[in-house]
Amino acid sequence: MSSFVDECNINVKAGDGGAGCVAFRREAHVAKGGPDGGDGGNGGSIWFVADRNVASLLAFRDHPHRKGPSGKHGSGQNRHGRRGEDLIVNVPVGTVVLDHETREPLADLIHHGDRWVAAKAGEGGRGNARFLSNRRRAPSFAEQGEHGEERWLRLELKLLADVAIVGFPNVGKSTLISRLSAAKPKIADYPFTTLEPNLGVVRTDDGFEMVLADIPGLIEGASEGKGLGHQFLRHVERARALLVLLDLAPYDGVSPEEQERVLLQELGNYQPDLLDRPRLIVGSRADMAPDADYDGMRISSMTGAGVPELIGALVRMVGAAREDEPVHESITIHHPVSSEIQMTRHDDGAWEVLGRAARRAVALSDLTDDQALEYALNRLKQIGVNTALARAGVKPGDEVRIGDFAFEYEED
Repeated sequence: MSSFVDECNINVKAGDGGAGCVAFRREAHVAKGGPDGGDGGNGGSIWFVADRNVASLLAFRDHPHRKGPSGKHGSGQNRHGRRGEDLIVNVPVGTVVLDHETREPLADLIHHGDRWVAAKAGEGGRGNARFLSNRRRAPSFAEQGEHGEERWLRLELKLLADVAIVGFPNVGKSTLISRLSAAKPKIADYPFTTLEPNLGVVRTDDGFEMVLADIPGLIEGASEGKGLGHQFLRHVERARALLVLLDLAPYDGVSPEEQERVLLQELGNYQPDLLDRPRLIVGSRADMAPDADYDGMRISSMTGAGVPELIGALVRMVGAAREDEPVHESITIHHPVSSEIQMTRHDDGAWEVLGRAARRAVALSDLTDDQALEYALNRLKQIGVNTALARAGVKPGDEVRIGDFAFEYEED
């Protein structure tokens, strides 16, 4: 069984915030103890971090769920709950994160150390000590903790390699990469033997290292979805350079020149700028066709003939490509949180107010408490919910929902 996984789905659930506490001072010799309920702690967010030491998405295939720790509840004497630690999920460099339903790209982690918040933690609720004011001397309510974000995501891995080896099926790519590196791909004497990309690291005597990716064999029409190579074409996208292997002894008699035409055509059809990458054209399986009419570099992965010369040419090509590549710093990609008030109407005629600020305004422990209800309504007015309702055309008597809170709309 192979251990390379380049696509998977993952469920992320950030930690919930802890609830705020309703408490009052109860001390000897203190005639009027005030509110001293502490805040709940924030939950832990979930971060994806690109790690060059992670080779594939295998860890998510059988265990697709990741859950962040929740914050602790607040308590009396103004003791705040402890926050939940952020959960770091290491993914391979080159991981693309997409929305599970729409397939919209959300993040592209292309450098070691790139970070993206996949699920934002819920904030802790405020304790009743936070609601003390001149008008409200003994607040009897506190906020519940906010729920952490939960979502399904799609992860796709685009291999990051110095050289992508492309060629027709059974041209000897797997044999070559096994000779050049420590990779041990499965090899057999029939077409389409490589059903997945193989990575190999080539180290020269002077310490130069380069990563080679053996891309599954392409056939004519691969860029349009034909054959097994189509789903792996994306692994060529980020290679610094291309090694195009031409079979000098093809089973079906297709000439090296025709192979080159088809391969370059498929690469160009898939992504035109691939043809602008540095590339090396090499005749493969020279031991099987010593008399082949071919003027370019020849190699035999079986006998090793021409391989030292090939390595030298690849080192020069990759070295030049690296020098031309701009230097990138590791970046942090924050998950945007909209603060705007938005309105939507459901099929049953009820209106729903969307937006984190609105949900937090009603995230109180008990809205049957007069003080809590008064605070929530004033807060909604302050952040513009009343204005948004009027602009949306909400009529008196219409049901309005904000999170778990529902009420009939009345004009001011």
